[in-house]
Amino acid sequence: MTTSTASSRTLRAPRGGRPNGQWAVDGRAPLNGNEEMKQAGDGLEVRERIEQVYAKEGFASIPDDDLHGRMRWWGLYTQRRPGIDGGRTATLEPHELSDEYFMLRVRLDGGALSLAQLRVLADISTEFARGTADISDRQNIQYHWIRIEDVPEIWRRLESVGLQTTDACGDTPRVVLGSPLAGIAADEVIDPTPVIDEIVSRFVGDPELQNLPRKFKSAVTGHPSLDVVHEINDISLVGVVHPEHGPGYDLWVGGGLSTAPRLAERLGTFVSEERAAEVWHAVVRIFRDYGYRRLRTKARLKFLLSEWGAAEFRRVLEEDYLGYALPDGPPPPRATSPGDHVGVHAQKDGHRYVGAAPVVGRVSGDVLTGLADLMAAAGSDRMRLTPHQKLVVLDVPQDRVDTLVAGLEDLDLSVTPSLFRRHTMACTGIEYCKLAIVETKVTAAEAVAELERRLADVAPQLDTPISLHVNGCPNSCARIQVADIGLKGQIITVDGEQQPGFQVHLGGGLASADRDEAGLGRTVRGLKVTAADLPDFVERLVRRFMESRTPGDTFSSWVHRADEEELR
Repeated sequence: MTTSTASSRTLRAPRGGRPNGQWAVDGRAPLNGNEEMKQAGDGLEVRERIEQVYAKEGFASIPDDDLHGRMRWWGLYTQRRPGIDGGRTATLEPHELSDEYFMLRVRLDGGALSLAQLRVLADISTEFARGTADISDRQNIQYHWIRIEDVPEIWRRLESVGLQTTDACGDTPRVVLGSPLAGIAADEVIDPTPVIDEIVSRFVGDPELQNLPRKFKSAVTGHPSLDVVHEINDISLVGVVHPEHGPGYDLWVGGGLSTAPRLAERLGTFVSEERAAEVWHAVVRIFRDYGYRRLRTKARLKFLLSEWGAAEFRRVLEEDYLGYALPDGPPPPRATSPGDHVGVHAQKDGHRYVGAAPVVGRVSGDVLTGLADLMAAAGSDRMRLTPHQKLVVLDVPQDRVDTLVAGLEDLDLSVTPSLFRRHTMACTGIEYCKLAIVETKVTAAEAVAELERRLADVAPQLDTPISLHVNGCPNSCARIQVADIGLKGQIITVDGEQQPGFQVHLGGGLASADRDEAGLGRTVRGLKVTAADLPDFVERLVRRFMESRTPGDTFSSWVHRADEEELR
């Protein structure tokens, strides 16, 4: 790492005089148990122990540092033991919450899948995961009920078709989000595929990037729909056209949600395709060297950016890590179309791509097998997952579109979903997640069905999307602060009784065709809703919006203008 030319401002003592665990400032002495674990052994080294010891000797043979630490570097988390209610989530130790099964995350950079890869994913779900498979909002596939004994065979099958779980979790560079329309859209500014491929081939599994302060989230898009939620990633490269240098990328850094949400900032730089992977590498190394490690709650890049500011971050990037100045560049224009890519649309080669919506990202081995069969019949060899828990089938000949669409609908993968189904997301929730407090997937799915029925009379007049994001805990895996209606799971008290429920965030959103810029939602003092009352609350809110909106209002603009009583 390079630190010798860093400014006195960068290297100044932390506030309060306590070290933050910044390697470039404080040295590498670990300041907490997690840092000690990482320093004692590289997370990637655990694979050999999984294959040679744990898979043969069983779950009980796995020591705690591997079980609740290093195995994450290979996409493995223990899942929640059944029967533990949400009120006990914060009171139990990890070994008390953990079942003897795993969630396994398969990283799909850019969300890209071939037909052969899809069939392997389907077979793994059916044979090893009790039929489970969820599409996450990070373009991954997540399984549950995975036994440690089966992990080596699952890896063998994944790797036989070019898939991996390397760095799928842990304090590493996680999956790189990419535009689902990379290389096929007629209105694409630049194809991000070469940049994503270079980042993955050069840096996934790189020993120098296996001990970051915490996870590092990346996104690259060249599509004008701004389809990779660029404002909430640690780094995003967004396609733009420079007046002198032509197509390239606008650089954003420091976004993230969870309990301390912060939107990313533009550094004002233009990054050429040739330099994009190098710039990405420099940003992740800044995070490695200067990121805060003393407290896990402060260990994301957004806290460093907040401390330095965008100008200082750019100076350190250019002077201390790249060794050259980046040209100033333009911001991306406003999004031109919805970024979930649902529906039937033309590709630049005359074929069609078909975007479909499962209910809150939940699919299964049978659904994936059925999807593969439909793709084969339609002559398509590739598909992509989206950061909105959707899927897109590519390269469909025009004369086979109708048959494909009918087959997708039969699989409950809707190409023409209702407004509520299209814009509802949910995290894993208490069914499997050890951090969750409430159930999410079923709650959200039931709410969608109820809202479709109850609001059938006003749905035709709803000309603006209303997103509903349901999260099982404060960590915001379902992006609650940037939803029109964001729900944070918690136990609430109603008439003296504790019930699963949600704190409500209203009026958030990311830059889109319907919104000029990103913004975080507002909270209303004391506004909470039980899981059982969720459809009642959303119906009431939507009807009030329809009654009191003014011409041109989005749901978000109305929320930020409304008084608190209107929002209850």
